[in-house]
Amino acid sequence: MVTAAEWKRIRGNLRFGQVLRGTVVQVPRPGAIGIFVDIGLGVGGFVDVLLLPEQAERWPAEGTITDFEVWWADSRQQVRLKPSDPQYLRKDFADFTACVRASWPSDIGQPVRDGGPVTAQELASLLDRQECREV
Repeated sequence: MVTAAEWKRIRGNLRFGQVLRGTVVQVPRPGAIGIFVDIGLGVGGFVDVLLLPEQAERWPAEGTITDFEVWWADSRQQVRLKPSDPQYLRKDFADFTACVRASWPSDIGQPVRDGGPVTAQELASLLDRQECREV
């Protein structure tokens, strides 16, 4: 665990889509929650189940070294990642992203924002996501 100031510094140096080499260190419940990744930054990385293939046997196993991209980082001292290698990514990632994070293509390369109050644009995006789920 790092201090709040150190986490702020680490997060401030991250960019969406930034590629980080990591080692899968834990797959606690295959098919259920996601995987934990050591990315060498003093804070852990995590890939949510929603970004991984539906079949848990296609997930990277513990000890796998591969590239991940910065997907998000908020007040939790953890970098949210997405697999760079398509074999470890959900097969409908483009459609999923269009519904849940339509801003992803334009976010790539941008600094990871400090988590603060939800903006009007983010709220509208959340409402749009609900429409995607209902379709």
